Amino acid sequence: MAVTTNLPVAVIGAGPVGLAAAAHLLERGLEPLILEAGPTAGAAIEQWRHIRLFSPWQYNTDAAAARLLAATGWEAPEPSALPTGGDLIDRYLTPLASLPEIASRLHTGARVIAVTRLGMDKTHSRNRDATPFVVRVEHADGVTRDYQAAAVIDASGTWSTRNPLGTSGLPAVGEAAAAAHISSPLPDVLGRDRAAFAGRTAVVIGAGHSAANTLINLSELAARVPGTRIVWAIRGASAAKVYGGGDADGLAARGQLGSRLRALVESGAVELHTGFGIAGLAAADGAVTLTSTDGRTLGADVVVPATGFRPNLDMLRELRLELDPGVEAPRELGPLIDPEFHSCGTVEPHGAKMLAHPEQDFYIVGMKSYGRAPTFLLATGYEQVRSVAAALAGDREAADTVQLELPETGVCSSDIGTSCDVPAAVPAGFVAETSGGCCGTQEPVLVGFPTGLAHGRSGEN
Repeated sequence: MAVTTNLPVAVIGAGPVGLAAAAHLLERGLEPLILEAGPTAGAAIEQWRHIRLFSPWQYNTDAAAARLLAATGWEAPEPSALPTGGDLIDRYLTPLASLPEIASRLHTGARVIAVTRLGMDKTHSRNRDATPFVVRVEHADGVTRDYQAAAVIDASGTWSTRNPLGTSGLPAVGEAAAAAHISSPLPDVLGRDRAAFAGRTAVVIGAGHSAANTLINLSELAARVPGTRIVWAIRGASAAKVYGGGDADGLAARGQLGSRLRALVESGAVELHTGFGIAGLAAADGAVTLTSTDGRTLGADVVVPATGFRPNLDMLRELRLELDPGVEAPRELGPLIDPEFHSCGTVEPHGAKMLAHPEQDFYIVGMKSYGRAPTFLLATGYEQVRSVAAALAGDREAADTVQLELPETGVCSSDIGTSCDVPAAVPAGFVAETSGGCCGTQEPVLVGFPTGLAHGRSGEN
């Protein structure tokens, strides 16, 4: 690091990747300052604790974090088991955050609102690299404090900034006024949020795993509560990409997800509307009407926005960033994750070198590092922070030796509502189709690392 003081490395976010960054920094003899906006570690995951991941435990824990935990007698979960978001918190993140090495450095209820250089805005160049960072934090008690840091790792994720429902990257006309009818991106329709959906009409917007997960859960609710109607609206002309590769998917739970969703649509349990780009929403008489760009309308009691997420870059305004103009990821990474052409598994392993910005010793990692691209995997984030910690410690050889082993995933959606690790709720006992349907399609052709198809949106053409 260019700043040669005893200042800590600020880690923004105490989710899986943020806590992994802290663990790697500790192993390197560096001091982390962990700033989490929520009340607990993993606060964003708490919002979807009911969701079962389709990647098993072996891809969802970080090696350095596991080493810290193992020293306390922690028993690692069964590697092949599929955790829920709640499992990830209860069996991994909470024990990790409770370790004295982590807990003593973790500040919860600490929302970062700005990052800059001490005494400098982004226009100042002289001695910039050797000047400490200043991280401005709003604490839950209402007090705002500035913290100095030698380096900053932004692992704050994208959960708090979902994409709007409208086309062209903008909110639909009337979207803000209809907010009372719009749910969270991954509602707990069988639990916490049941009352909002039972016996009502829900329109799910989005063409990816988040939408698929909610649609499947809604079908279970509809089987129990008469009058529950399920409508699915997507912009594309076909839902084939969402159905995926069935048995060809190396992560079985994800293949089952697509197979079951296809069966629900074909049976009529889910009413699919294709080519439905939303132009406007109008709330009246306790309901909301969605109007498409071609004039069609859909009525709903509640709308589920499974439309993906985008990074919050406002707090980084005074830093010198170099971002891909399309996906808002670090410039070197952007072309490798562009959802026009790539899925989860066609992204090569990458570390500090590819994540670097003109602002020395500042890194965006984890889901936020992918900008608007939705194809992030937790295992990718863990390798990112291992490399970044090595770079900050001055071990360039380790930082540049980037390796990553992932499962053969067959098909990754390129339009999922969140990362590729989230979500697939597969009911117990459900068995994927073995013939017909999407499982009877042509064997996918794997390219690069055998973890996906080189399709992206180009696969629709």
